[in-house]
Amino acid sequence: MPNRPTLEVVASVAGVSRATVSRVINGVASVDPGIVEVVRRAIDETGYVPNLAARSLVTRRTGSVALVVSEPPEQRSPLPFLERLFTDPYVGRVTAGAQAVLRPRDIHLAIIPADPPAHDQVVRYVRQGHVDGVLLITSSSADPLPARLAGLAVPLVLSTRTTVPDVAWVDLDQAAGGRLAAEHLAGSGRTRLAVVAGPADAPFGHDRLRGFLDGVRAAGLPAPEVVPADFTRPGGEAAARALLAARPDVDGVFAANDLMADGVSTALRTAGRDVPRDVAVVGFDDSSVAAQAHPPLTTVRQPVEDMADAMARLLLAELDGGTTGGSATFVPELVVRASG
Repeated sequence: MPNRPTLEVVASVAGVSRATVSRVINGVASVDPGIVEVVRRAIDETGYVPNLAARSLVTRRTGSVALVVSEPPEQRSPLPFLERLFTDPYVGRVTAGAQAVLRPRDIHLAIIPADPPAHDQVVRYVRQGHVDGVLLITSSSADPLPARLAGLAVPLVLSTRTTVPDVAWVDLDQAAGGRLAAEHLAGSGRTRLAVVAGPADAPFGHDRLRGFLDGVRAAGLPAPEVVPADFTRPGGEAAARALLAARPDVDGVFAANDLMADGVSTALRTAGRDVPRDVAVVGFDDSSVAAQAHPPLTTVRQPVEDMADAMARLLLAELDGGTTGGSATFVPELVVRASG
């Protein structure tokens, strides 16, 4: 059986010192990128396989980060959690944005669904040192998981602003996005407006609604009908049916995400209303759903991939320098398509 290549062999092929090879393998950030590339080519050429157990003992790193998607304590949707998780484009966009930052550092991203029964398991998993840090997606102000993970003193970044001390977060100016939707509908001559809002305990949904209501008031229009839903396509359809029963003369609808907006559009067409001739529909997110809807949705864009990039960079800053906290707020923009 041939001998396994050693660090010394890799160093000889790369033309660098053994210590430099060790720093590259251990992910030391200060190594010149050109040298990193030379060493990686030498590793590929020699077939060197690092001893991951030994590496972890030296670096105290696992080379993995968890992307935890947390379900609030009280389920708000008839759809199962995992079905909603893997049909919502948002999670995929966060994954893509975070991986673009973490992959060049040889850090793997582990996606962990966390409905309430799994919260204890997730906390144990992180406490036991299986990951170096956590990117946490949560949609509820009542979710206890952010504070529980923050108590573990593990690097942590949230996908929404938080009041948990010393925890970093990235968010959108959600209220500004809601105002953009109101201004667009009012500016296009719609006067009988309605909102399909998110759950009351979702801070970003509340902020989108608040911004929309502010925009409607600023335009001098009557207060819109507000129907709550659950951020799913079926929820949007059900909300639209309730809306038509309560306000049959509606001519403009803002839905707090694209999935619900697509559901609203479907329900309106089923009821014999043309979109956008009879009723204009505006969504929120600018996800793949918006472009694929019939008709394609006008929507408020949040740059999810860029926001996930910022989350990953805040996490790396904690891992590299031990700094905690920090935040970034992004600006929304309106994308006009055929729905109104």
